[in-house]
Amino acid sequence: MKISAAVVQEVGAPFTVTEVELQDPAPDEVLVEIAGVGVCHTDIAVKEGHLPFPLPGILGHEGSGTVVSVGGDVTSVAVGDRVALSFNSCSNCAHCAKGEPAYCHNFLEYNFGGRRPDGSSGVSAAGAALSANFFGQSSLASHALAHQRNVVKLPADAPIELVGPLGCGIQTGAGAVFNSLDVQPGSTVVVAGAGAVGLSAVMAAAVRDAVSIIAVDLHESRRSLATDFGATHSIDPQAGPLAEQIREIAPAGVDYGIDTTAVTPVVEQLLAALGMRGALGLIGVPADPQAVFSVGLFQPPLLGLTIRGIVEGDSDPQTFIPYLLDLHRQGRFPFDKLVTTMPLAQINEAVEAQLRGEVLKVVLTP
Repeated sequence: MKISAAVVQEVGAPFTVTEVELQDPAPDEVLVEIAGVGVCHTDIAVKEGHLPFPLPGILGHEGSGTVVSVGGDVTSVAVGDRVALSFNSCSNCAHCAKGEPAYCHNFLEYNFGGRRPDGSSGVSAAGAALSANFFGQSSLASHALAHQRNVVKLPADAPIELVGPLGCGIQTGAGAVFNSLDVQPGSTVVVAGAGAVGLSAVMAAAVRDAVSIIAVDLHESRRSLATDFGATHSIDPQAGPLAEQIREIAPAGVDYGIDTTAVTPVVEQLLAALGMRGALGLIGVPADPQAVFSVGLFQPPLLGLTIRGIVEGDSDPQTFIPYLLDLHRQGRFPFDKLVTTMPLAQINEAVEAQLRGEVLKVVLTP
């Protein structure tokens, strides 16, 4: 079938919304008519060459919509079901078997390889194959081929055009709190970066009844939003040394730090702000893949610190997305307030607005 898709021709090029040809679903695939797709920092990182993905191709990995066709082996969803799309995984490796699909041994191949596991694409333009299957979906399009493994059936009351970011960015921030760090009631949490991922972490920390939730961001408007979403304190990192500002609020240091910035000085200051047995979760994707930060060999063992990387909030989307939607239904996780919708045709304007900090999370509607 012919569909519309936002194609990136080469590193650094703008998105071009154009007509492409989409194959019928393979036996394990699901064809989804996209109702909304989030613009994620990871899409931009690939577009700018900071993460690997063969171009030209179609990105997009926060899609949601309605199933219009299924392959012969698909049993979990049917035509007409409303679904969210998340990251893909192999189901066969040791971590998938343990219910840890975010750490699938084949994560790069299944999400960044640009092809189906059998080497085919499923999408072409003017007879030439395009790279697709990005995070098992390539949903910056009017329709997308996903896999039974990474399609999550939605309840009837879910806001279908808005739920796509639960498949990656919002899932990552909230999962860092709920799953990766397992933030405990009465604890202290600092979140660096009050974008959509960071604010999702703030909302989750509020659900976990953290006693102090400190949001760090350069933009006053985002610090104010963080307070609306549950932060008890906000910090401008330009107002003084960040670790000192944090310790003015939590003199003994914080229990948990979450970094969404991937900025070396910020990460080092969060480390300096951790208290005894503190834990730091690293979520951000650095612009420079060779970026490093310094950790003294004395501090971590002396204080019993934990430093850990976090992929997709350590989430299993099949159970975690429904959990977040249940919290939303209760009014405890208002992720929809992060979202601004724009037409898919305005994708380049949406990217620029998001980079300028004018909006938190753009969801494009084909």
